Amino acid sequence: MALKVTTLEIVIRLLLAVVIAGVIGYDREYKNRPAGIRTHILVCVGACVIALIQQKIGFQAIDFARSFPQYAGVVRADEARLIAQVVSGIGFLGAGTIIVTHHSILGLTTAASLWATAGLGLAVGMGYYEIAIISAIVVISVLMFLQKIIHVDTLKKIEVKYRDKLVTKDYLRRYFTEQHIKINDVTFNTEQSAQGVVYTNIYKIKVPRQLAYTQIVEDISLQPDIVKVRLISI
Repeated sequence: MALKVTTLEIVIRLLLAVVIAGVIGYDREYKNRPAGIRTHILVCVGACVIALIQQKIGFQAIDFARSFPQYAGVVRADEARLIAQVVSGIGFLGAGTIIVTHHSILGLTTAASLWATAGLGLAVGMGYYEIAIISAIVVISVLMFLQKIIHVDTLKKIEVKYRDKLVTKDYLRRYFTEQHIKINDVTFNTEQSAQGVVYTNIYKIKVPRQLAYTQIVEDISLQPDIVKVRLISI
């Protein structure tokens, strides 16, 4: 490896970082996630710049040792020092994309994509093109295609509050059967309100691949005796 990174090489590395991060960021922005194209590009380019600086420091240390052999044993350049700070520092930015609510956690995939993008930027900045390009293909494939290829039928809990016990239970039983929704468990509760007795069923269900959870909530809520429907965490 030449002990100098030319201006053309710097431009190529930065442009490659923009392209790689732009594709990943497009997927996140298209899916309306917290961090989009600009955020991913800035993370990747920033990591690339730091890697370029780290490489420059290393080359300068070697040049200095060649020019002044008497100090060769004194000069030190740790090529992993700045890179290590990127790896740890990106965690703060990733944490900012994670949204925690009472019943769910959103943004984990986006946080992971930012962390991976920073790694890709480091690879590009260091000039490891083969690693960067192959890794970018893997990251992009995971974000765009893995969920379409591999689908895990996760268990979910759905809470249904209703008034008419017999009519609503019969409706729910028929709906789950028609939609091929498997009920793994169900718990019951009764409470007194100003409007009368309100029944609560909590179903642990497994939903078919083609059916969205939001569609289930919308369908069930159309039943007039149902007071409230919501998905809850297991």
